[in-house]
Amino acid sequence: MLLVLASVVAAGFLYVPTRTTVSRIAMRAEEIEVIRQPEVAWLEEKGVFAWGTWGCEASSFPWSYSESEQCYLLEGDVTVTPSDGREAASFGKGDFVTFPAGMSCTWEVRKAVRKHFRFFD
Repeated sequence: MLLVLASVVAAGFLYVPTRTTVSRIAMRAEEIEVIRQPEVAWLEEKGVFAWGTWGCEASSFPWSYSESEQCYLLEGDVTVTPSDGREAASFGKGDFVTFPAGMSCTWEVRKAVRKHFRFFD
């Protein structure tokens, strides 16, 4: 994320210096958010049942999110552990989960997973 500094000189006027000061700000990605057993009406409102479907057998694998992902588990039992020490999240059948962009993690699939999913910015 870039931050550009500018100054307001007079009411209604914005002064942008010719030599712009730019800073990179390192921001920690958000936590994994789990909504336990949401109402079907809420899922329908979000269009979840029209999203793509993905599945895998019991396994363990690394994953990195370049975009945020939302998913709804149709089957399975999973623990996702972020690589940066943030709290692990466990979830299963009927749970709705949001993963933040920029997160690297390990998926520990204890029971075969099938989910609806979508990626977004």
